[in-house]
Amino acid sequence: MRYFLLLIFLLLPSASVFASQIAIIIDDIGYRQSDKAVLSLPANITLSILPHTPLGKDLASKAYIQGNEILVHLPMQALNGKTIGPGALTNTMSEIKFKAQVEDSINSVPHASGANNHMGSFLTQLNEPMRWVMESLRQHNIYFIDSMTTKYTRAGIVAESMGIPILRREIFLDNDRSQSGLEKQFKHAISLAHAKGKIVVIAHPYPETIAFLTKNLQRLANANIELVHTSQLVSPHVNSEVSAKQVLLQD
Repeated sequence: MRYFLLLIFLLLPSASVFASQIAIIIDDIGYRQSDKAVLSLPANITLSILPHTPLGKDLASKAYIQGNEILVHLPMQALNGKTIGPGALTNTMSEIKFKAQVEDSINSVPHASGANNHMGSFLTQLNEPMRWVMESLRQHNIYFIDSMTTKYTRAGIVAESMGIPILRREIFLDNDRSQSGLEKQFKHAISLAHAKGKIVVIAHPYPETIAFLTKNLQRLANANIELVHTSQLVSPHVNSEVSAKQVLLQD
């Protein structure tokens, strides 16, 4: 009987021993040779690749094989008028051209299971372009993460109204790349994860950031926080689809 109970216990799905979860996204990947350093980070880091970039496809493929989750980093019109780059989405585009641009961007980043906005402090305030984004993502079963580049964003509201899985960025890790700046934001992330249970952090492939994360990620487990892919923070249905894709690749 004792062995029978032990067998049942071993077959039961194991619950996470962690009290909280953090997903860390590294944004803006694809242009610089130094971006290759993201491949040295743990596989449970999520990587967001800019479309139509010199290194994007290669880095996405290599990262996916080693277990990282891949996002397409959709360039969107900003309030400051900065150049957006290839794949730019603006409010002057027709619906047909806009959706074709989103489609091309998704196709340029292999294995993307989610998307988030690059810049977009202007475009994410507009309902119609956000609806076009979500309609395009739905065609690929891709979820969305609002980078929250403006407090007036409509992206999350539109996504929720359409049934698109949505996450929102809580913290930018490296607006200040000094050690003290990174440390301050990292501690803030730990505190916020404890308070909210699950949070999304966005960082960038700066050498200072990569070095800081390499040295300090183990502190999350010490703080009873699990480092997870972004899909693990959305619905179980989305997470299971992403996991199934990973298994198919490995087979």
